[in-house]
Amino acid sequence: MKQKSSRPISRRGFIQTSAAALGGFTLLPSGVLAQAGRPGANDRLIVAHIGVGGMGNVHLDNMLQFQREGKVRIAAVCDVDESRLRDAVKTAGAEVEPYRDYRYILQRKDIDAVLIATPDHWHGVQTVHACESGKHVYVEKPSSVTIEEGNAMIASARANQVSVQVGAQGRTGKGAWYTCRAIRNGIVGRVRRVDCWHYANPVDDNPVADCEPPGTFDWDMWLGPLPWRPYNPRYCPGVFRWFLESGGGQIRDRGAHQFSTILWCMNADQQTSFTVEAKGTSPLKGLWDCPVDMEVVYEFRNPDWTLVWGQPGNKVGKTEFGQTFIGDNGRLILEWEGAYRGAEPDAINFKLPQGGQEVYRTAEYEDFNMNHKADWFKSIREGSLRPAVDIEIAHRTATLCILGNISYILGRRLVWDGQNQRVVGDDQANRLLTRPQRYPYVL
Repeated sequence: MKQKSSRPISRRGFIQTSAAALGGFTLLPSGVLAQAGRPGANDRLIVAHIGVGGMGNVHLDNMLQFQREGKVRIAAVCDVDESRLRDAVKTAGAEVEPYRDYRYILQRKDIDAVLIATPDHWHGVQTVHACESGKHVYVEKPSSVTIEEGNAMIASARANQVSVQVGAQGRTGKGAWYTCRAIRNGIVGRVRRVDCWHYANPVDDNPVADCEPPGTFDWDMWLGPLPWRPYNPRYCPGVFRWFLESGGGQIRDRGAHQFSTILWCMNADQQTSFTVEAKGTSPLKGLWDCPVDMEVVYEFRNPDWTLVWGQPGNKVGKTEFGQTFIGDNGRLILEWEGAYRGAEPDAINFKLPQGGQEVYRTAEYEDFNMNHKADWFKSIREGSLRPAVDIEIAHRTATLCILGNISYILGRRLVWDGQNQRVVGDDQANRLLTRPQRYPYVL
């Protein structure tokens, strides 16, 4: 199978190609257009969805609820899979415009914000392009697959003065809030160590041959920034997670949730420098290359504490994954990341001491997914543009995940200089902080 040819398009041109070249689309009358960074008609945000499978369906359901409340209007949906696209239109209503190419959406001046739920390897490129088009962004975690992408996302959000919320809902979930409040106020004394447990990555124990992609599926667009390769059912849709190149395994998926909550509880968002050392067991067959089991140890200084990603680790809770905060005066468990599961009774019943530290809470909705998006809306409407999981916070979390995988690949300990965004004294590791992207799907 040959790669589809692509007409050369400049970086800016990729998102600003003329309507004639891409095909026309309908714009709303000027009376209902939203101004950049502001709600549209009737004080509603005009939103569009890029990726409507998996979590994309959750986002669409949430936006439909917000639409019923008069807070948003869904203008468009986009997916490279026509069957998913048809289902999204059925769900959202016939007045919603469908697209297979997200560039159509970014051209539309009436759209204020986009929700991106595409595979991880698209997050960086699509977020940067959306910011450059003046759109606010809600993007799924992990925020990026390389350090270079994360830094570009931050720079683009700041330069274009838009809000970028990353979908790590723990920081607006009840369980994490109770836990963070208790940990920061000394429920277990000074925390010296946080241990994560998580089940293993799967093995592709039934590999299949390359074949033609389904006729309703745009394989070239799905690959986007990745090197071109023949289609194989073991690459997608959800199984992209088990490739170091695109998904990065459990540590970059669930780790993005767990580490975000842990950094919040430890008040460690500013501790951007650390060491990381990983080891793991490689799969013996199939296409998937993420380590089956894995242990990654991070060491922070000033204050000193240790973070351990255990896969499977020491499972001390009742559910599939979670973390244990180990302090001088005991330990506190948090199942999952504090969104999908509640806090321990000790954290819920914890009484704030006199002069204690309250932590940020958004409690507008009982549903944590709705609540996380309400926090995003708040940052847009109030003009702060810094939601609970702002892109800069999410990048710091993703950095832990990315460097864990790089340490595993290289088989050695890395010293990370967060201020300069470099691995100290390791040129080979620094080359892995970025990677070529397939033209024209580039930052």
